[in-house]
Amino acid sequence: MNSRLAMVLSVVFHPLLLPTYLFALLLYFLPQEAVSLPMEARRFVLLLVFITTFLLPSFGTFLMQKAGVVTTFTLDARIDRRWPLLMAAVCYTITTVLLYRQPYFDRIFFVVMGLITATVYATLFINQFWKISAHSMGLGGGLGILVLLHGWLPEPVLVYPIVAGIVICGAVMTARLSLGAHTTKQIYTGFVLGLLVGISLWGFAF
Repeated sequence: MNSRLAMVLSVVFHPLLLPTYLFALLLYFLPQEAVSLPMEARRFVLLLVFITTFLLPSFGTFLMQKAGVVTTFTLDARIDRRWPLLMAAVCYTITTVLLYRQPYFDRIFFVVMGLITATVYATLFINQFWKISAHSMGLGGGLGILVLLHGWLPEPVLVYPIVAGIVICGAVMTARLSLGAHTTKQIYTGFVLGLLVGISLWGFAF
């Protein structure tokens, strides 16, 4: 794969952006039976997710890089990922709690955010001793959540997003390999673990 295209895919589908994409899909694609929140309030939820799962962790990583806590903003070295991942885990946990504590938010928001947060903690734990692919973990988790929701919804409205998700996963994982960011084992292990976390609530009544 062309290195420029591989870099674009890696940035556009950065793990910190995936929650925003997933919630945009939930808020504006799922049928009314699944999401009862008024349309005018959905922008607030999407903005909340974008700020707490992307802007805050990104800004925190930037400050860590300026302070010398991490060597590069792209976190190429495994040891550099420890504190940014921990900060992301805290931000994601706070977001999950906020979505849980507000009674007017649909329960699906809390469930999805909780699963996303679980993938972050799994990545944080594994990163202590092995450089697993955060891109693959996030993509696998996102795809798993789509499959999980597909099983919960009464109509197969997520077929096309799931197919698109599979294509995106393949393209981004290929991009990460082309850039030499990870080994094949790190890529595929991350994807499988993320997918398992995403579908971990399969069989539970929603």
